[in-house]
Amino acid sequence: MNGPNRRHRRLPGALLLAVALLAGGCTDGGTDQGQGATATPTPTTASADAGTPTAAPSTGGPVTIPKSAFVDLPAELRKSAPQPMQVADALPKLCAEEFATGGRSTAAAAMMSIYKTPKDPPENVPYGTLHQTVFAFAGTDAGDYLRRVRAALEPCRSFTEAGNTVTVRSQPLADTGDDALLVTLTKPATSLDGAPVGGQATSQITVVRVADAVTVVHDQGWEGTSNNPDFADDFARAAVRGLDSWQR
Repeated sequence: MNGPNRRHRRLPGALLLAVALLAGGCTDGGTDQGQGATATPTPTTASADAGTPTAAPSTGGPVTIPKSAFVDLPAELRKSAPQPMQVADALPKLCAEEFATGGRSTAAAAMMSIYKTPKDPPENVPYGTLHQTVFAFAGTDAGDYLRRVRAALEPCRSFTEAGNTVTVRSQPLADTGDDALLVTLTKPATSLDGAPVGGQATSQITVVRVADAVTVVHDQGWEGTSNNPDFADDFARAAVRGLDSWQR
């Protein structure tokens, strides 16, 4: 398994991720439950397609987050079809609610994707999961969101999870969207019953802004194993393409 310091090695061209430009709007991805809200969330308008996520309307009219705004895995990495999930469940929680918008977004939706490696036989367990949230903002709020996330992460150098200490490392992510941040979480590797097995397990959170939208992508290995930073690198680029295609 590659370590975080090798994240800039790219996968072969055949494995580069593609974002599917699918028609239709998103169905309810849930409400951002972050603290410090400054606005009351507007009611969500459900889509006729219950299999896709929807978004809450802004005061200026409906804001729809389409499927094309999300990362869509190529067939060789897709373990199962992506499923909508609640935003409050998709957003990582470290020391507090660092990735919540505090009610400042005009729309929010979330999806979960389960992925594998290209050579995995069908009977293998998945390799990892992506929990992705997409936020739409107005004015300068998208840039403000990244600044708030960075400020919230500054004092959060570690936290406790299931009795284990998880260390937090944040760094800028260059040449990714209009602004981006990479957060690497490292904890002792354990078995499914929580027993130490030696070594470390990592997961990574990528926060990317493109124009007036931000996505938070939490890449986790299956059942507590490490993610692969090479995949996370391409997931970030696919997330940029998704946000860009939506906002053109």
